[in-house]
Amino acid sequence: MGGNSKHRWKLFLPKLPSSSSPSSSPKTRPQDPPKELICPISGSLMFDPVVISSGQTYERTSAQVCRDLSFSPSLPDGSSPDFHALIPNLALKSTIITWCRSVGIMPPAAPDYYSLQNKVRTLMDSLNPTRIPEVVTHAPIESNRRNGSSSFYSTSSDESVIANVAMTSSSSINSVEVLFDETVSNANFSEEEEAILRKLGSFDVMDQKQALMKLREITRTNEEARVSLCTQAMLIAVRLSLFSKFAGVQTNAAAAIVNLSLEKINKVKIVRSGIVPPLIDVLKGGFHEAQEHAAGALFSLAVEDDNRTAIGVLGALEPLLHALRSESELTRNDSALALYNLSLIQSNRVKMIKLGAVTILLSLLENDDVAGRILLVLCNIARCVEGKSIMLHYNAVESLVGMLRRVETESTRENCVAALYSLSQGNMRFKGLAMECGAGEVLNEVLSKKVSELGRERVKVMLSVLRGREAEQEVDWERVMEIGPSWE
Repeated sequence: MGGNSKHRWKLFLPKLPSSSSPSSSPKTRPQDPPKELICPISGSLMFDPVVISSGQTYERTSAQVCRDLSFSPSLPDGSSPDFHALIPNLALKSTIITWCRSVGIMPPAAPDYYSLQNKVRTLMDSLNPTRIPEVVTHAPIESNRRNGSSSFYSTSSDESVIANVAMTSSSSINSVEVLFDETVSNANFSEEEEAILRKLGSFDVMDQKQALMKLREITRTNEEARVSLCTQAMLIAVRLSLFSKFAGVQTNAAAAIVNLSLEKINKVKIVRSGIVPPLIDVLKGGFHEAQEHAAGALFSLAVEDDNRTAIGVLGALEPLLHALRSESELTRNDSALALYNLSLIQSNRVKMIKLGAVTILLSLLENDDVAGRILLVLCNIARCVEGKSIMLHYNAVESLVGMLRRVETESTRENCVAALYSLSQGNMRFKGLAMECGAGEVLNEVLSKKVSELGRERVKVMLSVLRGREAEQEVDWERVMEIGPSWE
């Protein structure tokens, strides 16, 4: 297929009407497309429309060019668009394909990055004639390798929410080839960073692996190095390494991201650099050890409040749910903790419910090595109306009571009580389900075991519900309404 990304993408285009169709006749002049199908930057029909945080839609490549050149065209209200978070507009893409069919023309092909780059530079110069042209230190990889015909993933594929390209496809990255010849020498990099970047730009896989191992080693314990080395150029180079077909490169790249993400100041920067989509790809089909680090990286990034919605939108929830059944205990546990942090956001809870998370999570309560963390996620899901309803439908009460009956760990016992308490509030079905599985007896036994005062108060409230009357003991309702989990 060569290095031409346009030829690759044609494989995914739907069939057009046959040439015998009147609408496809060359004599028929197609009508002008509606303006909402046109990218404001390129002026052409959009191949891969994406929505930015302020609600406008652009061609993905146009948004990436503007982001790479630090260009923010003014919006009608005077504000500037933020091109860091790009969410695919699948509905509009379908509309564009439908419109093209209706007028008998080919759907648009993927635009060329460098043509758009020149167009944006011209626009920037027209708006600011005194601007001095700058060197772009993080331009995407050339489609064709300098030494042959091996091809790379297109940039739009790198950051796509729905990754349609397999890790082992013929278009996968055979080496992390970054164009540093001019940019490294001209940019203000530290000596350490420059050495790592130059090796990452090598054709030699061993050079790439050694560079990533060095980055991993430096950032393992050195907090200052984590911050200083978390630059745009470094993140792009490491992101590209995640696509490598060599285990040593992919694994060390994922591990380096884990280390960089340990610093709070880096977490949002890493997500905005576009690393989450390839991390998800690694989690779904990467090398075994790389999957462990990918799960750990997603967990670490999800700790930051500002990242949770973006990670959910980018499609991490379903792969994380599947990873709960991984053969690796580390992958299972980090995936569960990532889901716990992501499920603190209502929008992610709703997505998880639609993905069938409740049945998956309940089925894993028998797995003792991950059950405690699974309970944390269930506690969050039980806090929303939709989650509570689904959990009761699949008889989560029986599962939780059964676990409460056999559990010995205090923190797990606390979380079982918290989840049951959430289900008991505001739903008449709880009483019947709880009585059927003998919850009253089990809850009474909990009072004789080691449990926090908050846990005791919750147990007393649930027992009063089962008895059909208010608790006779005085209850601290303000404390009871706290739903926070107990950590192991």
